[in-house]
Order: sequence, then structure tokens, then C-alpha cells
Amino acid sequence: MEEKLLDILEDICGDEIVKEDHDVNLVEEDLMDSLDYTELLIAIEENFGVVIAPSEVTREQMNTPNKIIGVIKSKM
Repeated sequence: MEEKLLDILEDICGDEIVKEDHDVNLVEEDLMDSLDYTELLIAIEENFGVVIAPSEVTREQMNTPNKIIGVIKSKM
């Protein structure tokens, strides 16, 4: 699951740093904006069957690859 998510993040962010540094802040590093965040939520649902409503979590709770993995695992 983690490897697939990192592939998705690399596609959305357009940078392989997400695979190298799982604690990189995607927002602060300008790797992800609000449209990318929406695309990520859709990709998570399509690939993992996990529905995360934008109102359920803040962007700060999902601003690094590790945090995103944690949220997905908590919903599985």
C-alpha cells in the first residue's frame, strides 16, 4: 500500500522527493496545492477503497507522505 501511495504522490506532485523523504512537507515545498489535494483524495478512494472527506481531516494532518499513510491505515 505504501509503495502504491508513494507512486500516486510522485505523479501528483511531479517530484520523486516524496519517495526519498517521507517527512517532506508537501504544502511548504509547493509540491501540492488544493487541486492536487482533491486529486489525492480521489486517488486514495479509487486505489484503496478508503473515503476521506475533505471535512474529515485538515491539510496539516495530511501534509507529508508519512501522515497520509497514517490516515489511510487508520481508515482501513
